[in-house]
Amino acid sequence: MKIYAHRGASHDYPEMTMAAYENAVKQGADGFECDLRLTKDGIAVLWHDADLKRCADSDAVVADSNYLQLKGIYPQILTLDQFLDFAIVEKKSLLLETKHPVPSRTAIEDKVVEKIHLEAKRIEKAGISVNIMSFSWFAIERVKALDKNIETTFLLHDQTPWFSARYSSAQSLGPGISLLRKRPALAKRIKESGRKLNVWTVNEPNDILLCQHLGVDNLITNRPGFAREILRK
Repeated sequence: MKIYAHRGASHDYPEMTMAAYENAVKQGADGFECDLRLTKDGIAVLWHDADLKRCADSDAVVADSNYLQLKGIYPQILTLDQFLDFAIVEKKSLLLETKHPVPSRTAIEDKVVEKIHLEAKRIEKAGISVNIMSFSWFAIERVKALDKNIETTFLLHDQTPWFSARYSSAQSLGPGISLLRKRPALAKRIKESGRKLNVWTVNEPNDILLCQHLGVDNLITNRPGFAREILRK
């Protein structure tokens, strides 16, 4: 089971900042997870929410703001270019979540796939994998239309109907730990469908051990060092 740092080592450092990812490396993460949105001027940035209120106490909306405006409000904000370069240098695999709904629709998928193509040789040389994730069924299908060889994960809410997962082209399915806790048999169902199992966001000891027991492939956690310690014991 591989350990992915959810927004970096975000239990200990501000989420999706360079400090969070640098310390995820120190904590022994196998890979990084992040959220991606497009700015008004078409720059892919690492940001979870539609606006900057929660992390920067600003009402600025990512989709309505230029990159330099966002950088002025929150200097730690990272671009996909910066993030991917760091991951390649550190040889860390990536789970890239595209956020929806957004005004630009599937333009973020277009941008991410374009970047993966541009960096394909460096990614291969680093020996890392890059997987695009989304709760949007249509976003996953857009990635397939652009490049069927790029790995994808269809993320599942507690109320996501199974037929949506069944007919997704994604090679992996991603239930939250709350769903897996309530329905552990779902792990077997996903495995029997021929998909990998990527579970978010797993921070508590019992949940970490449950994932190990259920054969989870990729565990996504805010506490990569802590998860490593639990598994070691």
